[in-house]
Amino acid sequence: MSCSVARRIEWGTVSSISPASAIDPIAEAAPLSLCAREPHVPADRLVAEMVPPPRFDSVRFATYIPDPNQPSQTEAVGVLEAFAAGLGGAHAVGAPKRRLFGFGKAAPKTPAGPRGVYLDGGYGVGKTHLLASLWHATPADPSLKAFGTFVELTNLVGALGFQKTVQTLSEHRLLCIDEFELDDPGDTVLVSTLLGKLVDAGVALAATSNTLPGKLGEGRFAAADFLREIQGLSARFRPLRIDGEDYRHRGLPEAPAPFSDEQVTKAAYATGGASLDDFPHLLGHLARVHPSRYGALTDGIEAVCLTDVQPVPDQSTALRLVVLADRLYDREVPVLASGMPFDRLFSEEMLNGGYRKKYFRAISRLTALARDAKGLVNDRA
Repeated sequence: MSCSVARRIEWGTVSSISPASAIDPIAEAAPLSLCAREPHVPADRLVAEMVPPPRFDSVRFATYIPDPNQPSQTEAVGVLEAFAAGLGGAHAVGAPKRRLFGFGKAAPKTPAGPRGVYLDGGYGVGKTHLLASLWHATPADPSLKAFGTFVELTNLVGALGFQKTVQTLSEHRLLCIDEFELDDPGDTVLVSTLLGKLVDAGVALAATSNTLPGKLGEGRFAAADFLREIQGLSARFRPLRIDGEDYRHRGLPEAPAPFSDEQVTKAAYATGGASLDDFPHLLGHLARVHPSRYGALTDGIEAVCLTDVQPVPDQSTALRLVVLADRLYDREVPVLASGMPFDRLFSEEMLNGGYRKKYFRAISRLTALARDAKGLVNDRA
């Protein structure tokens, strides 16, 4: 039995599909179904998966090409290389681990001076590239470094609890937070408190951030706003300005026209490792799976096929879809869909509200994945 067939048997199949006459005869088995999956992810896996996304596996400082007209980009590379090289001390490879209750060797003092860097710059200047390069360059075992988005970090706290998250991440030498989001005051306070405890434990921090609501036209968040929002942590961060052309005003790409239900279903059966789900049912299923497990939900999936795409009905559902879109984008999983185009997923009220940046990001990413999926139909036309 092939691995792909075994996976399909393990996870089950979609509950509602098109008639057999629409199925491609080359299919070896029915497609997978995201709705049939309810992954239970152990805490150690949640933390172990906090690494740069696959699309940033190979990035390094050497692969970042600074714009010769923007000297701050070259300066940023030098500062970050030095920052990575200097991350020794309490959590160095082979160093004695800290004891939770004060027994054993005393914990080394936290080094003086900033133990964090904040990458301040517009879109398209390579902040995530540099952040991932910092993670790769830090001289520590991958188990002692963590990389994730702000949303992934809040989801980790939701899955493990605050104290367990502090305990788990306190042994790390570096925590990289991409897209630090400040549109939810409660989450901002939660993460700021978490980071304060991690800094006290000797963990170095690095972050990029998103724009505050009402400042989207600026195309960047600005270090002063970031440092003000994290309040007591501001002295721990060194702002690092990265100038460059700002791509924020380029607008959203036009979403590809959806395919028919029959085309999507046929492609799902003809594509090894593809999933096939009714979109409204999938949205309902996401409410039953913790967002921290959405990565595991897509394990082994080579393409996501969705029928009957409709506008999302409410904000909670929309925010869960944003997380799923991020996980699919990180894993470069193409998305083939019927129904409405992805640029009509969110209402005007949502797109004008406090979470609009998240929704625009989801539209942009799903649109890119939809373009990647066009060949699943065209190759078999």
